[in-house]
Amino acid sequence: MKIAPLVFSGMQPTGSLHLGNYLGAMVNWIEMQKTHSCIYCVVDLHAITVWQDPAELRHAIRQVTATYIAAGLDPKKSILFNQSQVSAHAELAWIFNCVARLGWLNRMTQFKEKAGKDKEQASVGLYAYPNLMAADILAYRATHVPVGEDQKQHLELARDIAQKFNNDFNKEIVAAGFEDGIFFPLPEPVITGPATRVMSLRDGTKKMSKSDPSDLSRINMTDDADTIAKKIQKAKTDPEPLPSDEKGFEGRPEAENLVGIYAALSGQPVADVLKDYGGQQFSSFKKALAEVATEKVGRIGAEAQTLMGDPAEIDRILADGSARARAVTEPVMAKVKDIVGFIRS
Repeated sequence: MKIAPLVFSGMQPTGSLHLGNYLGAMVNWIEMQKTHSCIYCVVDLHAITVWQDPAELRHAIRQVTATYIAAGLDPKKSILFNQSQVSAHAELAWIFNCVARLGWLNRMTQFKEKAGKDKEQASVGLYAYPNLMAADILAYRATHVPVGEDQKQHLELARDIAQKFNNDFNKEIVAAGFEDGIFFPLPEPVITGPATRVMSLRDGTKKMSKSDPSDLSRINMTDDADTIAKKIQKAKTDPEPLPSDEKGFEGRPEAENLVGIYAALSGQPVADVLKDYGGQQFSSFKKALAEVATEKVGRIGAEAQTLMGDPAEIDRILADGSARARAVTEPVMAKVKDIVGFIRS
């Protein structure tokens, strides 16, 4: 039985979405909905792997949804919903907890980074996070997943889980009408775009992150024009002029990052940006970068703020998307339960 191409991805509602989220993922999401069937999720179940204030979480779910829409995700073209409204995510995650092996999870570097030295105090959810991510994708039998570099290892685990499920239940899968013995596809990563890895404005060797204690390290999608310009003005640079070609970025991570951001926001290749600004000082380049950033990000932030003025409409969009998502997952989960050996009413 052929599996139709389907795209799935999502972001956590923890802190404000920032420029790295937009350029590293959302620009690609927006393009993909023009050519693919797409499902985009606000992954609130993932968010609670660390403590969240309930009132703040509700606000953040709506804020991320508003930013998705303001950036160009069309809830009529794509399915847009929050994860906790679709029970298949949690149900399939438990089944995958019983398919995945401890040794696989022990190799996940992101848990080690997030838990730090006090890993005994980390939640079980944070440890089993990759199994839930696999369920997010495979509950829809999605074939393509736009991910950042930091999630590639988790996607590889999702592929391992899909393969092991197909192997463990091969006889039942064939009996269910899947003659090739493949129920879950092995999802492929989609990593494209001119700025798939946007770095901190304070340290060009570190990824732009919501968790960085310095707000000056990132441009939030909710920042106003003055704040964006101020952050770019304060962005770390070096004393040399901008290089004239990309070889000149060697040993200059901040220069490479700022030029990459400009290229992505303006839709130009990096080489063309360097033709225009190579040899110039950062002071003049930062002014140009601030202009393009405030125009793009400021517009999205303003539109998101307008949408946040009507939370009932955001909730309606999420409810509609969740109903459409459940329509996809329910037949998948029915087959999964039959294959595993559960009795359904």
